[in-house]
Amino acid sequence: MKCPYCNHPETKVLDSRDAEDLKLTRRRRECEKCQKRFTTYERVEMLDLFVVKKDGRREPFSSDKLKVGIVAACQKRPISQQSIEKVVENIELQAKNRQTNEVTSKEIGQLVMDELKQLDKIAYIRFASVYKQFDDLAEFQKEIKMAAKE
Repeated sequence: MKCPYCNHPETKVLDSRDAEDLKLTRRRRECEKCQKRFTTYERVEMLDLFVVKKDGRREPFSSDKLKVGIVAACQKRPISQQSIEKVVENIELQAKNRQTNEVTSKEIGQLVMDELKQLDKIAYIRFASVYKQFDDLAEFQKEIKMAAKE
């Protein structure tokens, strides 16, 4: 870290602490040449995550878009907003912890179904009916039977 006053390349850290939102680290530094003090803020730079759609298009991952779909599936169910937020966080974390910065929409859909299956079977069936594009009642019944077994 170069000193902003004299441009000397050697500084020492006097104090280091996490900022209030825990996404930043505040460091108090001192230049070894001019002894002036200054503060720096450090944050982790995450790679942008992209979703590859069925038609091959790539778009940035949006937790807001994900949340809208999950909220629709959970509508009029006894599911707290906190539970929905936790599901969205879990899915985003799983998607970002992959080896690549791309995830398919199919993988995202499967992650949502896995989370909803644990949270609420009705919300899971609602989401699955749209995601899997059921063509007839037989497919719907088959999915309900599979969910009931688990």
